[in-house]
Amino acid sequence: MQATITSKGQVTVPKPIRDRLHLKAGDKVEFMLEEDGNLRVAPVTASFTQLKGMLSKPSVTLSIAEMNEAIATSAARKG
Repeated sequence: MQATITSKGQVTVPKPIRDRLHLKAGDKVEFMLEEDGNLRVAPVTASFTQLKGMLSKPSVTLSIAEMNEAIATSAARKG
C-alpha cells in the first residue's frame, strides 16, 4: 500500500491497516528504521505507568496473612 506525505510531513495510515491494527484517532505509532533500510511501523502499547489508576481501589483492605489464607482456602476447595 502507498501513502502520500503532506507538506507538514504527515502520512495517513491506510484504512485497511488501521482496521487490522485497531488504530483510532489519537493512538500513537512507533517508526523503526531497520538495518536493511526498511521502515517498520507498530502501534505503541500502553506502559504500566499509563495504566495506573484505571482500576479502582479495593473497598476492603487485607493483610498479607489474610490474602495468603484466602489463597490457601481457595486452593483447598479446588482440590
